Amino acid sequence: MCREPWRRNERAVLSQTPKWRWLPDGGSWQSGKAWPRRFLRCVGLLALCGSAASVSGAEIPLEKFGTGLQYTNDWVRAVPWSIHVLRIDRSRTNFELVTTLGQNKVLGLSTLTEQLRTIPAERGRPLAAINGDFYREHGPYTGDPRGAQILQGELVSAPDGKACFWIDAEGIPHIGNPISQLHVTWPAGEVTPCGLNEERRPNAAVLYTPRFGSSTRTTGGSELILEWTGQGAWLPLRAGLTYAARVRAVRETGNTRLNSETLVLSLGPSLAGRVPEVAPGSVLEVSMAISPDLSGAATALGGGPLLVHEGKPQPVRDHRSNERHPRAAIGWNSKCYFFIAVDGRQPGLSMGMTLQELAAYLARSGCEEAMNLDGGGSVELWLWGIIVNSPCFGRERDTANALVLLQTRKASPP
Repeated sequence: MCREPWRRNERAVLSQTPKWRWLPDGGSWQSGKAWPRRFLRCVGLLALCGSAASVSGAEIPLEKFGTGLQYTNDWVRAVPWSIHVLRIDRSRTNFELVTTLGQNKVLGLSTLTEQLRTIPAERGRPLAAINGDFYREHGPYTGDPRGAQILQGELVSAPDGKACFWIDAEGIPHIGNPISQLHVTWPAGEVTPCGLNEERRPNAAVLYTPRFGSSTRTTGGSELILEWTGQGAWLPLRAGLTYAARVRAVRETGNTRLNSETLVLSLGPSLAGRVPEVAPGSVLEVSMAISPDLSGAATALGGGPLLVHEGKPQPVRDHRSNERHPRAAIGWNSKCYFFIAVDGRQPGLSMGMTLQELAAYLARSGCEEAMNLDGGGSVELWLWGIIVNSPCFGRERDTANALVLLQTRKASPP
């Protein structure tokens, strides 16, 4: 992994901002900053392979990137900080932000590079990616993302009331604290709240989908295997919709196997005796309601806390917010999205940032809205085939999910 910037900018003040320059379609893109050595090695390999790549001062023409992307490695000597910033032109109609899952399952962990391989080729070509949400690191539910996630329109993880980034049906980005209102309505009208693809507590109900894994991994309780009634919507589940589900079977045990055609409603031992009894053939209603309404959203990713709102850094009261660590963030303004990765825990290269320092940097860089993502050893920024930052473990770490920039086949504006 890269351990130092290619050419250090010995600027000691944070208030100065990088110099950016957009270049025309079909040309190159450049910044007034340095490039990591590993990236330059990649450029050299492309040149040897016949690609139109050359290095001349601050300008690195790479025809394959085209326009719409700007990358800089902003190095601040005084701390030191090594900050990797990718700007993405929001006007590009052939750019799309999507999420991934480790091993394409809720309970899967894999590297960022491996997660990109789960994206179907017909969806588009990955150009850039950044690590995603916090997740369970231990126990039978290792890999479960902490907050909400929507993957290509499919609701795979419910919100936990903390910060979440999503893009609505009109393509407008948001950061908020959505609240899960997922519930099951029994045949006689009783309502039971439920979770989605997560650890089931003894007094709770959780709905499991095929995206979760091979089985529910529960112990005890009662589990209802639910199938399609033949009418209305069915899998994959989408936020805001209500589904009619017929009870195929009732199992008085846990760890029911999952398949591509059914759902499993798991009732904890303390709850199972307090809900209506149902027999095979009974029809339930399953609601994927979330407040605010995320109907039509194709992409959502948990994280937090909120760092910038309306262009102003926000106060952060996280218990580790005043410690310097590697950090990652997603932000935007009216013109572009920002993927930002801050190296840390590497004396001589970068010490990492507190959340307040990160919020201040994001605001000064032009973010109008921004949210923190998972930090520490998970921080990785992938750009056209390589990790351009310096992960503190010296290697890619297995993580739960990621946010990816795809280049699709949609026509671009002139």
